[in-house]
Amino acid sequence: MANPTPRTRASVWEWAQTALVAMNLGWTTLCLGGYLPGTMVVTSALTGVALAVHLVAGAFGRAAVPARAHAAGWLLLLFLAYAAANVLWVTPVRWLGWRDWFWWAETIAIFWIVLNGVRAAETRRVMFATLVALGVTTAVLGCYQRFGKSDWLMLGRVQSEPFIGRASGSFGAPNSLAGFLILLIPAVGALAFRRGARVSGRVGWGGLALVLVVGLVLTISRGAWLGLAVALAAWPLVAGNGNWWRRLGLAVAVAGILAIAGGVVLASSPRARERFGYLVRDMGEKTRPIMWRAAWGLFREHPAVGSGGGSYNVLFERFRPEQFPDEPKWAHNDYLNTLSDYGAVGFGLLLGVGGVVVWRCRRTSSGRLLQREDAGDVAGRDWIDDPLLTRAMAIGMLAFALQLLVEFHFKIPALAMAFATVAALVVARAWPADAGAAVRNAPIRRIATAAAVVAIVVAGWFAVVFRAEELRFRARELIDQLAVKSQDQPVFRVRVLQAEADLARAVSLDSSNGQAWADLAYALSLRALGEPARTTEIGREAETAADHALVTSEVCGEFWIRRGAARDMQGRWLDGGSDFLAAIALAPTNAIDWYYYAYHLSRNPTQRDAALAALAFCLRLDPGNPEGLALRQRLAISLKGP
Repeated sequence: MANPTPRTRASVWEWAQTALVAMNLGWTTLCLGGYLPGTMVVTSALTGVALAVHLVAGAFGRAAVPARAHAAGWLLLLFLAYAAANVLWVTPVRWLGWRDWFWWAETIAIFWIVLNGVRAAETRRVMFATLVALGVTTAVLGCYQRFGKSDWLMLGRVQSEPFIGRASGSFGAPNSLAGFLILLIPAVGALAFRRGARVSGRVGWGGLALVLVVGLVLTISRGAWLGLAVALAAWPLVAGNGNWWRRLGLAVAVAGILAIAGGVVLASSPRARERFGYLVRDMGEKTRPIMWRAAWGLFREHPAVGSGGGSYNVLFERFRPEQFPDEPKWAHNDYLNTLSDYGAVGFGLLLGVGGVVVWRCRRTSSGRLLQREDAGDVAGRDWIDDPLLTRAMAIGMLAFALQLLVEFHFKIPALAMAFATVAALVVARAWPADAGAAVRNAPIRRIATAAAVVAIVVAGWFAVVFRAEELRFRARELIDQLAVKSQDQPVFRVRVLQAEADLARAVSLDSSNGQAWADLAYALSLRALGEPARTTEIGREAETAADHALVTSEVCGEFWIRRGAARDMQGRWLDGGSDFLAAIALAPTNAIDWYYYAYHLSRNPTQRDAALAALAFCLRLDPGNPEGLALRQRLAISLKGP
């Protein structure tokens, strides 16, 4: 069988790119999937350096490196350019839009580097082995969570109560671990059954596959289980050999085996039965359809260009139903989230490019060859070049793509990077680039060097942005912890001052971060509780911070709340009231906003009835709201009098 990938020995440049991408994958995966902004400080730097090394290698590397980058990478740049324009001219929350843009840029950069810069068999083996090692590590950590310390998480954090009893490994959420594992299970399992493999190889790969499967089972992730089952059942149909009747029979047999395995798991796991019981009882899903309807509603309001990158969570307030207290962040469906944020144009560019790549992979001569096994070449073929492995990785991508119908994996950097890596390995085999001699004349070198400098500068800028967000995130966690502490306790003032200092540093690093300005206003208002004599003065500082937040965006209800509270601190009750009403107009069914409005009204003795009415609506939206219940009790006592 012809080998579409040139068997060249890896250069120092190629090993450098491989090492940087592998380090990035390891760091991001083992740090809660890269969700925390502090992790992204390092991730963005590693991505920038890796891209710079790749660009310089293209101009200064040896002649065996192709001069022309793969067409699949160039096609993805169309979406990236559109997304940047969307952030500049469409999104109402630009700081969130740039963050979302960077996640897409990082994913495409990893795909580009692995596709064009990791070409030798040995470097591709290292790349694949890195993913498998990370998968096994996260699965083992998931076992520790399930059978050891159930609330353990990486980085010293504590698992959320709803996820106790389910494995999440090095990720924060079990569904994220499941997404990582289903991407790898078909490929690792296929290596245990490939023709020509030694017994030791079959046992080794089979053992690794078993570890991954056990980790997947412990996640109790319904979407991942179903996605993998559908992908495996479809494997004989989309990538099998023989006539259609034979392939259909294999598909039915695989589906039957998976159904039996699923039945065994449900019979032996009460937690799995409970979660699938919810699925039946709720006729599929209960909360996700709420988020999906909001995404669809936002798309219908702006069908062409969307509501703007990163805007979903903020604009969700327009569609929040009563008694839905969750903050979704994303739509829990990456396809709808992309459609909502970037509209039909962005969705068409991204999914259209994906469709073109799949079509070209299946249509090229190598793609046709991958449908056949050349028995005479099996013994001498490197396992990384085995067509069975390529098909299996594609099936893992299909399972991952199916789970995206109910998840937001492309918002988790480690998952997006892992998917990009697997996709690059598949495309490199199924749709090989032209392997011509590199052109290393002076203009090419200058362009490559300039592009490398741009990559470093952009990555450095985003590292600063994520550092600012890290400071804000840490400060907001401190502020939220103060809700359960008395303002008379010494620790209250210490933590408020610490949070204020972090937030001041954050806005100095990134003045475009509207949430950091709003949180600074919040911290200042808390400091005033311990310095009543300076309430008016601190209120003016808080108003200035809230004004900065509103300059960045006027669609965030919390920003209006912060300015209203700051104006109340100065005795400007009427001005504060207009801000609270603006917040309610943006989020008419948000219980927290109604609580703040009720508290504002309660400051005026003539508005007690209005305050009680606003508070009643707050408690109708969220009957268990602790602040609202406490305010109702205080108002009841004050109405009784001494």
